[in-house]
Amino acid sequence: MTRRSLGEWAVLGLLAEAPAHPFALARELEGDDSPGRVFTIRRPLVYRAVERLVADRLITPDRTEPGEAGPERTVYRITTEGSQQLEAWLVEPVAHIRDLRLAFLLKVVLARRAGRSPVDLVQAQQRALAPVLDSLTRMPDDPDAIELWRHHSAVAAGAFLAELLDRTR
Repeated sequence: MTRRSLGEWAVLGLLAEAPAHPFALARELEGDDSPGRVFTIRRPLVYRAVERLVADRLITPDRTEPGEAGPERTVYRITTEGSQQLEAWLVEPVAHIRDLRLAFLLKVVLARRAGRSPVDLVQAQQRALAPVLDSLTRMPDDPDAIELWRHHSAVAAGAFLAELLDRTR
């Protein structure tokens, strides 16, 4: 699978919900609605994500609509290949603790918006990070600032995943 930006995954996830034009997608991703709360993607990056997804045949133009105060807008829809790649990405745990903040949360938000429980993803994430969480939650003797940061991040990540699992069951 091609490496995609989180912006591309966010756009693909929103188009899996319903066809939309890039301006509407950007509005959704700039606001305080669910994906916008994970991270903000400015309008030019949304348009760039749409271009890449079209080039990779993961989305396709569906129709045009009159613009509110300007030119016609092209509405895009997700393709079968796009749906398959999104599905594969949504169930794949992230590789690093640092990726929980953006990539993992985006997956949880998109799964919930699609009416799916994130329980399987959370459990897979716990399994994937178990070895590193185990090693980092043991405090070294006389830790330096980096070791102290990594220890507390691991403890917080483990607690977050455990509570998220409890709340989603």
